[in-house]
Amino acid sequence: MSALFSGPTVAEALARPHNAFSGLRLVLALMVVLSHAFSVVSGNPLDEPLTRATGFSLGEHAVNGFFAVSGFLVTMSYDRRGWRDYVIARSLRILPGLVAAVLLVGLGLGTALTRLPLTDYLASPELWRFVRGTLLSFKSNTSLPGLFEANPYRSPLGTVWTLKYETICYVGVLAAGLVGLLRRRWAVPALTLALALALAGLEAARPDMPKGTETALRLPLIFAAGACLYLWRDRVRLGPWPLLGLAAAIWLQGHPPGRTLLFLSESYAAIWLAFLPVLSRPALDPPADLSYGVYLYGWPIQQSLHALFPSASALALLTPALLLALLVAALSWYGIEKPALRLKARALGRRTLGTIEPAAP
Repeated sequence: MSALFSGPTVAEALARPHNAFSGLRLVLALMVVLSHAFSVVSGNPLDEPLTRATGFSLGEHAVNGFFAVSGFLVTMSYDRRGWRDYVIARSLRILPGLVAAVLLVGLGLGTALTRLPLTDYLASPELWRFVRGTLLSFKSNTSLPGLFEANPYRSPLGTVWTLKYETICYVGVLAAGLVGLLRRRWAVPALTLALALALAGLEAARPDMPKGTETALRLPLIFAAGACLYLWRDRVRLGPWPLLGLAAAIWLQGHPPGRTLLFLSESYAAIWLAFLPVLSRPALDPPADLSYGVYLYGWPIQQSLHALFPSASALALLTPALLLALLVAALSWYGIEKPALRLKARALGRRTLGTIEPAAP
């Protein structure tokens, strides 16, 4: 039993030369693509893996892991750099890839697959509403004129909605850092506890709470939990005990505080996996950070494949979707994201960056 609660501290694990953050983020992004393979074809979110068993899809569990990792790494980024470097780093990590994805999908994929004549497509207000809505407010349910009209879902960038919550959390870290709350060891744990109690209370009072309400609490809670693990890195020990929390959460499915317990357990489990020695090997470290590109482009690729091959099953389209997502993500990394990282390094006055760079979910 003691093995469940013994292990290195997070600080000791962080001092090791290698970790599995990059590999874990890529696996989480691929899990999102795998999850969406079924609902893109059927139009029913309940068809996604794990939805019926756990109440949340495989993709939602993956997003939970993304936010825990992001909370940990983004808080570390601010702690090590300060506010100016933090703002530059966050902006240049997220925005170039997103702008490129919106333009490529809107002006490239849209013009190639729309049923409208090219001039009508380019002149359509719907196209420019898509560009503005996606870039300015991370709308994921906007459509493009004449595109994916026979698909169950028409939205061409259905995963960008999480960037809204990611940005809110980034701003929260910045605000907390500017007013000195990140230096007060109990401030972020107090916020995490408040979010957990609010969610658990809603679980008890409104078991059928709207999905949007739950998400607005779930993602900041998980991000804050990841931040806590970094801020308390010298005290928190890494061990497999979150498996007990995950088991209890599944057992309590549908009963409070099952969901809250699930989210907190997943937050810790994501960081534990990132520092697990068997996974923290240079041979397992991806040569390129493809997670952001896979996450952004997986959905439009799956939408396109279903539009082109409407009679194909979800499993038949899964392998080409994964391969194409990795290919396009590599092009995004080497053509957009990596050059932005070099620009970021020059803007920060250094040739290389000393902290792990999180990609948004």
